[in-house]
Amino acid sequence: MALSRRNFSALAGSAALGLALGGSGGPGAPSAYAGGSVPTGPPPAPPGADGRRHTVGYDRYSLIVDGRRLVVWSGELHPFRLPSPSLWRDVLQKMRAHGYNAVSIYVAWNYHSPAPGRYDFTGVRDLDLFLRTAAETGLYVILRPGPYINAEVDGGGFPGWLTATKGTARTADPTYLSYVDEWFTQVDRIAREHLFTQGTGTVLLYQIENEYDAHVTEATGRTYMSHLYRKVRSDGIDVPLFHNDKGRNGYWVPGSFGTGGERGGWLYGFDGYPSPSKTPPDWGHYGPGGTKGGATASPSTPGFVPEFGGGWFDPWGGAEFDGKGYAESRRTRDAAYERRFYLTNLANGLTLHNVYMTFGGTSWGWLPAPVVYTSYDYGAAIDEGRGVTAKIAPMHQIGHLLQRVPDFARLDRAAEVTAAGLKVYHLANPDTGAHVYIARNDGTDDVTTELPTDAGDLRITVPGRDARLLATGLSLGRRTLKYSTAQPVLCLTAGRRDIALFSGRHGDMADLVLKCPAEPSVQRLDPEAAWVYDRGELHVNAPLGEAGLTRVLVQKGESETPLLLLFADDATAVRMFPYDTPSGTLLVYGPKLLRHAEVRGSEVHLTGDVTEATAVEVWGPRGIDTLVWNGRALPTRVTGSGSLMSTGPLPAVPEVRLPELGGWRMRTENPEAGPSFDDSTWQVAGRTSSYSSTAVPDGGPVLFADDYGFHYGDVWYRGSFTDSSGLEEISLAYSTGTQGLLMAWLDGEPLGTHRMPVPDKSTVRQGSWAGTAVLPVRRRLRSPGRHVLSVLVRRMQHDQDGKALDTHKVARGLTSASCTGADPDVTWRIQGEAAADPVRGPMNNGGLYGEREGWHLPGFPDRDWEAVTFPRSPRYQGVTWYRTTFRLSVPADVDASIGLTLEDDPYRAYRAQIFLNGWNMGQYINDVGPQHTFVLPNGILRTRGTNTLALAVLSEFTTLSGPGRVSLTLLGSAAGGVPVTPVPSPGR
Repeated sequence: MALSRRNFSALAGSAALGLALGGSGGPGAPSAYAGGSVPTGPPPAPPGADGRRHTVGYDRYSLIVDGRRLVVWSGELHPFRLPSPSLWRDVLQKMRAHGYNAVSIYVAWNYHSPAPGRYDFTGVRDLDLFLRTAAETGLYVILRPGPYINAEVDGGGFPGWLTATKGTARTADPTYLSYVDEWFTQVDRIAREHLFTQGTGTVLLYQIENEYDAHVTEATGRTYMSHLYRKVRSDGIDVPLFHNDKGRNGYWVPGSFGTGGERGGWLYGFDGYPSPSKTPPDWGHYGPGGTKGGATASPSTPGFVPEFGGGWFDPWGGAEFDGKGYAESRRTRDAAYERRFYLTNLANGLTLHNVYMTFGGTSWGWLPAPVVYTSYDYGAAIDEGRGVTAKIAPMHQIGHLLQRVPDFARLDRAAEVTAAGLKVYHLANPDTGAHVYIARNDGTDDVTTELPTDAGDLRITVPGRDARLLATGLSLGRRTLKYSTAQPVLCLTAGRRDIALFSGRHGDMADLVLKCPAEPSVQRLDPEAAWVYDRGELHVNAPLGEAGLTRVLVQKGESETPLLLLFADDATAVRMFPYDTPSGTLLVYGPKLLRHAEVRGSEVHLTGDVTEATAVEVWGPRGIDTLVWNGRALPTRVTGSGSLMSTGPLPAVPEVRLPELGGWRMRTENPEAGPSFDDSTWQVAGRTSSYSSTAVPDGGPVLFADDYGFHYGDVWYRGSFTDSSGLEEISLAYSTGTQGLLMAWLDGEPLGTHRMPVPDKSTVRQGSWAGTAVLPVRRRLRSPGRHVLSVLVRRMQHDQDGKALDTHKVARGLTSASCTGADPDVTWRIQGEAAADPVRGPMNNGGLYGEREGWHLPGFPDRDWEAVTFPRSPRYQGVTWYRTTFRLSVPADVDASIGLTLEDDPYRAYRAQIFLNGWNMGQYINDVGPQHTFVLPNGILRTRGTNTLALAVLSEFTTLSGPGRVSLTLLGSAAGGVPVTPVPSPGR
């Protein structure tokens, strides 16, 4: 039983903690929940803001919530990568429907803080709204607010202004800690209103740092971690806290730093991203053990992997996946990969499991770190356009299994089992006697062999590079499974019948045996199944997926409660949705997605999505006689299995037609290049010292953009001097993120362009790039008098700070300038982005002239711009803007995901910033790639209305430039969806 709040507060010496936390104060310390004290039983009810206090504890097996064991099956989603709050509900509902019971989120400091002391949690940055939505969806939240998050975002989540501050990040430096405290105060003010322990939300776990592998043995590191822990506790956060070890290092296990005398509030977790070409690792009970073995580093806390690879990121140029992009990530880390690696994790006792990413989303604006381009699709189970992919099948099956079959929350290693050609894990539940076998095939050929089990030898086939889970001795309601060669997915009670679902690959033959001391009555409700009763056992066979779902009804015998056996292949199983309501549990079969269900008297009201024509079938409480789908009553019949089924199919999603893009208008930019441009309002770049980790050249001046408050996007420099008579060359040293670029003009005449190289496989992780543009000065530009050197730097993004070396402070923009043939005294002025957009946030805009003047905004008067058609083939150094509008009329009950696709001759060297209704949706680099399609999220995109599209094109003069073909692309559609509130798109 959990400690009472009063007793725990006394033991912990922390009256502020206010909940029952179980666990250890260090390796080997006694647990508040002694092993074995919480037997296997029903899991906790789905979470919500129910107004009741809850306890959260743990032992070495699992979390323990209100005295019940909880296996956490979580997926990562970043709200800041989906800048349309209505769509948060869409993705969360997809996750819940497909087996997840938790969502893990980073909170990005840079996204919420445009300047020191300024914080914004409104609009697309409304953390309170996201946490409310997660609670309404029935998902626990693992909250990860940094202060450093990495996450392949600019500066690893550090705000741009932090690059120009004195403190040393990720240490006990008091200046840095003062900023961190300010950030945590802002986040925790919101988080403490959503704590699961208090009944006001579903925040279950809270992370205080991210993959912190620096200063581990130094006082500054321990003091830093202790400070973060105490700060979060003092802010009223009373759920378990944790850190995610970057690898299996045993860093920051319980007891490794001070917690103010509090014990039992800290979990050890570790991250893992094994290559799909490698053998799945044993990072737990089957592993090498000790501090480097993963979960074994903290034997008194449950196996916790806060990040396990659900894909991988791709760099500019696509070197990670040989130019094939995220489709290749999804192919190499497919459903079979998930079964091999995630089932291995389950076999190793990892009962807190978070898949990074489950929905990757979009690194829009200037959000992406240097190591990634705009798309953060990641090859995740839910793609960037919110489409559920084939990778969802194992997630769905394992997730519902862990929620609906409690035996998996407490498994011990059992007697070793061997089977020819397979790696076999054998586990058993000490309370129920159930046995679990995970058979993994690490070869490329299918393996058919005999698997020894406690129920006898089973002949199984495991495809190459795949895995299977089998179980014996499971309780299926009031009856007992002897064995099944198909994987159990769920067991529940709906009305007065038990229902058990088993699944496998299409075409597999499921062989299932029930222990039946008394002969039951058996009905084969679908012709594909066969059965026979023999000597106290019921044998059932069914080919999986031959005709969708196969049903077998078992009645009487030793129990008066009927058992319905359901058999499905992967494609069928992902259309089976359990849903708990106050009136009882429902099981819904048929639609593409079930979003919500409730029982109103005899009516079952369902909302969800349909893509193809399908019937809807529901098992639920007795007395239901009406199905209402998305507000429309359906004609139904009662089936032999006791379900209520629609008599006709729901119609498929109607066709969505997209318009062609035309009516383009064009205007060239960069007046800053001209000698007569008025730069008197620009800042003088006259500083002589900097907090950057880049050295200031002897004699200065400091030209680093961040030192002048310009942190995102493009930055302009204008250097004024007299007499260029002897000037032969100008050398401009600059520092940028990946694919940075520099353009220069002297008195309005182009001097040339320099760009950073495209990463290859050896440099994909490089976050800062330095180069020098050596530009010859033509004779006709050499003369006495006043001259102006104009320089545009596409600075790209700040490096991350994964090693705590202040690498986020590496300079961006010009670092120095020198001349050959003359030594003029240059006075520099600098201009970057204007004040942060109050709606779109600090990372939406850079310093292009058109951005500062609002050329990207809806309503900008462009009638005097030149009318043009695509494709275009100009030769020009600098910036050209193109604008058009288009109108969509997607049916109101259709969720259409739409993208913008750009294509051109890959030799042409140009890039484009894409603005939709004023929102910076990403950067396209034509001759680098690999991204050509950019997701336009509904809400920002008006699917029933007029949209403004603007392209800011940077051309390098070395080649002809586009744009070439620019078109709208339908990424997917479904009848249903969620109501979408338009995201504000203020214009002129």
